[in-house]
Amino acid sequence: MTQPYPLPVFENRFAALPPAFHTRLQPTPLPAPYLVGFSEAAAATVGLSRPAHEDDSFLDVFAGNRIAPGSLPLSAVYSGHQFGVWAGQLGDGRAITLGDLPAADGQGRIELQLKGAGQTPYSRMGDGRAVLRSSIREFLCSEAMAALGIPTTRALTVIGSDQRVLRETPETAAVVTRMAPSFIRFGSFEHWYYNQRFDDLKILADTVLEQFYPQLLTEANPYQALLREVTRRTATLMAQWQAVGFMHGVMNTDNMSILGLTLDYGPFGFMEAFDARHICNHTDSQGRYSYQMQPRIGQWNCFALGQAMLPLIGSVEQTEAALADYEAIFQARHDALLHAKLGLNTRQPDDDQLIQALFAILQANHVDFTLFFRRLGDLRIGNPEQDEPLRDLILDRPAFDAWAAQYRQRLRAEDSDDEARRLAMQAVNPKYVLRNYLAQVAIDKAQQKDFSEVARLQQILRHPFDEQPEFDRYADLPPDWASHLEVSCSS
Repeated sequence: MTQPYPLPVFENRFAALPPAFHTRLQPTPLPAPYLVGFSEAAAATVGLSRPAHEDDSFLDVFAGNRIAPGSLPLSAVYSGHQFGVWAGQLGDGRAITLGDLPAADGQGRIELQLKGAGQTPYSRMGDGRAVLRSSIREFLCSEAMAALGIPTTRALTVIGSDQRVLRETPETAAVVTRMAPSFIRFGSFEHWYYNQRFDDLKILADTVLEQFYPQLLTEANPYQALLREVTRRTATLMAQWQAVGFMHGVMNTDNMSILGLTLDYGPFGFMEAFDARHICNHTDSQGRYSYQMQPRIGQWNCFALGQAMLPLIGSVEQTEAALADYEAIFQARHDALLHAKLGLNTRQPDDDQLIQALFAILQANHVDFTLFFRRLGDLRIGNPEQDEPLRDLILDRPAFDAWAAQYRQRLRAEDSDDEARRLAMQAVNPKYVLRNYLAQVAIDKAQQKDFSEVARLQQILRHPFDEQPEFDRYADLPPDWASHLEVSCSS
């Protein structure tokens, strides 16, 4: 007989905030839960291990059927701008925070939160449940982004059930356990500002400073320093998204992390056939959150946070000063990432023209973003005849050949070594990303109780920069049927 899973002992720092910040409540039990996916990498960050197959104690805690020692389950209130419009009070409509555990590396604590654990006071007519489809997508993408080196919430597990919930069509319910040092959002600050409860705004800001930015407490104006640091992190995150071709889909202020993490995976996507105007969320009819808009929306959201923090910072001028470096930070980080993607070790005056010409070719030919940069690493300075796998991605081959000649000249100018450059480019240009069709194949199988593809994808995406030749087909161009896939806010 196997021993029961050793349940973690939680604390809940957020529960120490005044009652107006949250509602204490119990998760809604999930009938007959079963394990769909588990991330050993995420579990290791808080010293947890993989449960034995169908371990009831593990399933019950992370399905919301049992309260672990020390846990004080709660849902947080916040507000926000949605698609640029003030939406008023929002909050954790289907998320319940169990509490936090010490990080295994000794650096702070990590909150664990059940998404899909039932109704809360902030559900706004919703049922508080998540479906298996969206839970698998969040689970896989959280872990994929972490492996790509992009700041993100993590996902510990997905637990499914045969309980039916109604979306566009009836689906089965699931709970995903997500993890982060904090789930505080820009909208958490906006909530208190727009309700003119500036004492509570100060409590929130002081909590964030003390727990996550203690180095800023000695600044002359810690609140200004906090806004400056969050602006810096957000600008950097936007550059990282752009460089890997990731699109969030719903960059509302309530989906922006005060820690600069990628937060709330709903209608996301990775760029395939390149189109700077691509909208990954078919609910976004105006294209507010298209790929090309992400950097400026990140800045817009920082200004919304700055407005909310104005009573603490003290003046418009100081607030504007904290926001002033966003564009420069984004441009510098994005430029550095693009140079790395192109295998360029130095910065030369004509580089902007070279990069712009490349992206014009990608746009005009709708070249697969991930495949192009991965194959570009195989280019040899003295052997244009070996470019065929790269040229095969591009319809207008003369245009590419002309650009490639300029690129080779640029590489010669810095005495680039083919093999060293290939290895460096492979380390920053992933071979594997979570394409929508790959997620859909895993979802389709999981809906038939076959979770093998979830586990296989998870394993592949843990090593996105490695060749993994046995999984080459996962790096291929998407099949024709994938062009019909759509994701929306219900995804």
